[in-house]
Amino acid sequence: MLAQLIRPVLRALPVRALAATAAVALLIAALPRLLSDDPDQWSALIALRAAALTFALGLAFVLDDPARDLTSSVPTRRILRTTLRVALVAPFAAAWWTAAVLLIPSKIRPPVGDMTLEAAAAAVLSLAAAAAALRFTAEPEPGQRVAAGFLVIALVSPLTLPNAWGMYVSPVEKQWGVGHDHWAMVLVGAGLVWAACGPEPVKRRRLIPTRSAGSGLSGV
Repeated sequence: MLAQLIRPVLRALPVRALAATAAVALLIAALPRLLSDDPDQWSALIALRAAALTFALGLAFVLDDPARDLTSSVPTRRILRTTLRVALVAPFAAAWWTAAVLLIPSKIRPPVGDMTLEAAAAAVLSLAAAAAALRFTAEPEPGQRVAAGFLVIALVSPLTLPNAWGMYVSPVEKQWGVGHDHWAMVLVGAGLVWAACGPEPVKRRRLIPTRSAGSGLSGV
């Protein structure tokens, strides 16, 4: 049954949105190399973070389902369909991230493991927001609103988060590793929200009172 779902799920993926955000994100990652002959580590860090955020915005569209009214009645559970969507996008996302990291010159490249953790947290957080929108609204394509809200939060959060999150520290400073403990918690929390919002909403059954057997004979 899973193999039969692959083709229709592939056709339903937002290929244009993913391709556009991936291309823009790669351009952002290449900016330190393009704009300066001697880029510094801070510009590389900002560029890689901005690239990860841009690609995460594209992931907000992955769970969009224009035919939601029709697919809600199919026997295949929604959590299986959405998980398959993400699984099909995952290799593309991994290849994109590899290319983005390699665009940063090696001498100023931030720690790849720590930056991968940040990128994964942003990606899963975007998917969790999209899953929550599907869970609590009837909108078939919430990706645009989710992406807009996610972008606003991402732009505001660096101004409100304490320095312990590692937003304004260099990768060579001691606080860098402490900040990424927080990003790990964001990743786990977003994963739990995504898992909780994956199943279809439980529809409340309306209880219809039944007549007693003798009620029909009351007028006889």
